[in-house]
Amino acid sequence: MIPSSITKSRFFLTYQNRVFGLSIVVSILMAACKTPQAVTGSSIPAHTMVRSKIKSTEFLTGADNMDSYLNLLRNKKVGILTNPSGLVSFEYDYTLTDSLKHTQQSGKKIALMHIVDFIVQKTKVDLVKIYAPEHGFRGEAADGELIVDGKDIKTGLPIISLYGNSKKPTKDQLFGIDVLLFDLQDVGTRFYTYISSLHYVMEACAENDIQLVILDRPNPNGNMVDGPILEKQFSSFVGMHEIPVLHGMTIGEYALMINGERWLKDSLQCKLKIVPCENYRREMNYSLPVKPSPNLPNDQAINLYPSLCFFEGTNVSVGRGTDKQFQIYGSPFLTAYHWFTFTPMPNAGSKEPPQNGKLCCGEDLSQIPKVKRIELKWLIEAYRTTEQPEKFFNSYFTKLAGSKKLQQQIEGGMSEEEIRSTWKPGLVRFREMRKKYLIYPDSFLVFN
Repeated sequence: MIPSSITKSRFFLTYQNRVFGLSIVVSILMAACKTPQAVTGSSIPAHTMVRSKIKSTEFLTGADNMDSYLNLLRNKKVGILTNPSGLVSFEYDYTLTDSLKHTQQSGKKIALMHIVDFIVQKTKVDLVKIYAPEHGFRGEAADGELIVDGKDIKTGLPIISLYGNSKKPTKDQLFGIDVLLFDLQDVGTRFYTYISSLHYVMEACAENDIQLVILDRPNPNGNMVDGPILEKQFSSFVGMHEIPVLHGMTIGEYALMINGERWLKDSLQCKLKIVPCENYRREMNYSLPVKPSPNLPNDQAINLYPSLCFFEGTNVSVGRGTDKQFQIYGSPFLTAYHWFTFTPMPNAGSKEPPQNGKLCCGEDLSQIPKVKRIELKWLIEAYRTTEQPEKFFNSYFTKLAGSKKLQQQIEGGMSEEEIRSTWKPGLVRFREMRKKYLIYPDSFLVFN
């Protein structure tokens, strides 16, 4: 469901400057397929970008640009990896069904529909399997909850979990698939597990000679490249590659980097087709129509997530088990923060939240201005004022940070700016590598 903090008008893109005044609209019969184009860059392997011939000023996600990819699926057995963020929007002139949300925009009737429901109900595409990432296909699972295989009640299609015992689809799970669609809304952060799922899906497709079609979506943190670079020996599912915490790329661009840098096992190459967003610029203020996962309920949480997620490797709660996830932080050991308290309790997003049932003292960040970089000040101050500094960090912190250095720097008393200065050499190298894989203009990026 759409969180109460996201109003009806924010089902669509809102730009920081209203001069754009754009709406999300797709006219199903207008778009036509254009000759595939390749991104320049000698280290990028052969791949295809699919664009519409129609020149429009309106923003489209890759999923919205339906005719560009529906043509690719004709007479093929199709699988899809997606979750509740996989919405398509289009103009309609027929009676709405229960599976559609709708609104009026610029005098046009606009419907929002999940891509699986759209394909099943409105196309002749032979969709045969659904693959589910963390939190499940319809998004009902809490954080970290084991996802098991099953069947989608709405469509009757089999669902194969890629978050549980098997994070990489097996040969048997991919059997009978000619093309796999990938449509997930990422938030541009290294420890957000959807890019790890992307890696494993690309690897499995490469091993089984299956084409992967990525329906690209904007990165709501796309104007920032920041944070410490992961060291390879600390790779895990919450950080697989040697990149900063904020990479400033869409999931389509990131897939090109995985291929181009030969990060797949045995340097395999996945057969990629990227269906890019139309008329997207990285500096746009992109407001998500639905929450990308249960504990990122609104724009503020998504913006603060890269900074506050470090607390998940400490004894400090970031609001799981409340209605302000990743907008507040606190613990029973921060009594100096007496002006704000909360008590985490089990809810739909977290069945066993950290500090469950305990009164936590901390800080409410839900109304602060949007941050423009990773902010360490809250983490550093919490460590300095905790009543139990020896129990503040746990082993998960190193996985999130991607090395042991950040914990050592904080424990050693380094200031935020001193710590940030140690990130700069790695960020400079990453920025150079990143340039080769960009699909969209790189203006107004905020770098460390």
